[in-house]
Amino acid sequence: MTISSSALLDETKELLAKLVSFDTTSRNSNLPIIDFIESYLAKHDVESTRVPDETGNWSSLFATIGPEGVSGIGLSAHTDVVPVDGQDWDTDPFELVEKGTKLYGRGSCDMKGFVACVLAKVPEYKTRALKTPIHIVFSYDEEIGCTGVRPMIAEMGDRLIKPRMVVVGEPTNMSVVDAHKGPVRWSVDITGRPAHSSMAPLGVNSIAVAGELIVELGKIERDLMNGPQDERFTPPYTTLQVTEIKGGNASNIVPETTWFGWEIRAMPGTDPDAIEARLRAKADELLPAMREIAPEADIKIQRTNDVPAFAADPESDVLTMALKLAEQNETFAVSYATEASLFHQVGALSVVCGPGDIAQAHTANEWIEIAELEKCLGFLGRVGEWAEA
Repeated sequence: MTISSSALLDETKELLAKLVSFDTTSRNSNLPIIDFIESYLAKHDVESTRVPDETGNWSSLFATIGPEGVSGIGLSAHTDVVPVDGQDWDTDPFELVEKGTKLYGRGSCDMKGFVACVLAKVPEYKTRALKTPIHIVFSYDEEIGCTGVRPMIAEMGDRLIKPRMVVVGEPTNMSVVDAHKGPVRWSVDITGRPAHSSMAPLGVNSIAVAGELIVELGKIERDLMNGPQDERFTPPYTTLQVTEIKGGNASNIVPETTWFGWEIRAMPGTDPDAIEARLRAKADELLPAMREIAPEADIKIQRTNDVPAFAADPESDVLTMALKLAEQNETFAVSYATEASLFHQVGALSVVCGPGDIAQAHTANEWIEIAELEKCLGFLGRVGEWAEA
């Protein structure tokens, strides 16, 4: 099948417009966009398999073009987007708008632009005598902790073929990314004892206890800042921050309960367990005094999400392939997270390379340069040639 580059770009824009029109904010079901993608693939004689969540309201989608039962190259993307709530948009965020060299719309950059490019290349892939299959790997709920891809990965090697390598099309300006940090998040619940504020010694002030724990996290943060450095990352160390806090009911009551959340953005090689152990040791130090007053007092520390840091093997086939097909000779590291580390964990060699600038992701008036789509289409065309060789 021969199609001109201008016609291919027009098709990509049309697909992107349709994809953007689906409000796939993570809180919403993604089934309408999955229905559309599934129907599009079926129209081109590509069978796909859904991997739904336990509610049936969200689903990943897996498809293969080329020889069956063979481990090939996965083209991976998430279908969800972040909310537009509170953002000041100049246009309808769920309508693709072209202005000059840019296409505006929620998800245009992160990462429906890549999805549109992959789908636009499907007819060409179908005409090729692929020796290495091309797997389409679309997930949900990446924006809330890379949760949706995990059930699909769990089925790889069983119901689904596990790709030998995966290109995750997050926005990198089509640069090849071989390392990223990993967000790990915790929830801390503190139970004290309420009392009238005039009789404060009869109670256990959960906010005060939270303050001591947060001071300890500040010490850990400083140790991380002064610890191992890697100048490929910005900033070049593992970061730590308290992100949310809630406690107390009134100014004249010793607060019974306080909750706070905190996270790290771990560089490869950082041990989250060791960091958690330091906070747990501080909690163990505080509990005896709390329980002298209130035996029911407690501090519960729970890890709520864990996306591993990612570092590709510098000698891996996928890096060699990606650099060649991206027509580059240098790799980069980024501080944001992707699903690449989860594929990498199960032995699917991974790399991150996709259209768009991460600085535009999650912002009001999110946009992608049309030239980025053109670069991505060129890259995906070379993927097809590579898979056919």
